[in-house]
Amino acid sequence: MEITRDFTATTFVVWQGKVLLHKHKKLAMWLPCGGHIEENELPDDAAVREVLEESGVEVVLVGEKALELNEPRQLIRPRGIQLETIEPGHEHIDLIYFGEPVAGYEGTLLENDPSLGWYSPAELRTMDLSEEIRAWVNAVLSAYPF
Repeated sequence: MEITRDFTATTFVVWQGKVLLHKHKKLAMWLPCGGHIEENELPDDAAVREVLEESGVEVVLVGEKALELNEPRQLIRPRGIQLETIEPGHEHIDLIYFGEPVAGYEGTLLENDPSLGWYSPAELRTMDLSEEIRAWVNAVLSAYPF
């Protein structure tokens, strides 16, 4: 069987010690914001764009760059890269980032999505999260404050 692959970017966003998650309508599971990296789009830009599109929150990625140089431009190192089976014969190469809202953010989310929210560690412990999402949530909260 031939396997097709797409590159995706996912961002775990933390604000005031809470993690941004939404209940994915099609998959019926709790996920962070993320999606496909578009043709000619940088992974960093896709990670920021997906959060804005899915939540209305403008974010900055946190993390390190390999070198302190202006040229060539250094991108943020993903916190992880994983291969996800989406369906038989199709996979996503997912670049995982950590982020936080831009300075001055006041907690506003898209109003038309009641399944989107900021969840505290106590709330996260009671949510039905996959093993993978729970591990990433624990990792981002362990790294916070950034």
